[in-house]
Amino acid sequence: MSSQLNPAYEAIGKGFVQQYYALFDDPAQRPNLINMYNTETSFMTFEGIQLQGAVKIMEKFNSLSFQRINREIITAVDSQPMFDGGVLINVLGRIQCDDDPPHAYSQIFVLKPLGASFYCQHDIFRLGIHDTA
Repeated sequence: MSSQLNPAYEAIGKGFVQQYYALFDDPAQRPNLINMYNTETSFMTFEGIQLQGAVKIMEKFNSLSFQRINREIITAVDSQPMFDGGVLINVLGRIQCDDDPPHAYSQIFVLKPLGASFYCQHDIFRLGIHDTA
């Protein structure tokens, strides 16, 4: 077990977020996201629904009903190095889907080293919508 902090964690975090959203926000490119997840050891929690494995994660993405995504603003990308060489990323931003009003969202990624690259081991997405009943 190595305890190797990756000194490039901030650049890795920003680069991953840029690449991930470029693929996610383009319906023609979205199927390529499967390559960012592991077949078995990737987890995603999407609005409280937990999924495991690249296939289940992609099934969820394919079930989403919106066509157009406007990622209005990415307010912050905060990254931290992890002792296994991975990177923890927290994203805060605003997103608009189709004609819905824009909503704040947060997304957390944990990148795990895989050879010279990384895969997304954990992904948690939540819109910043508060029930005001």
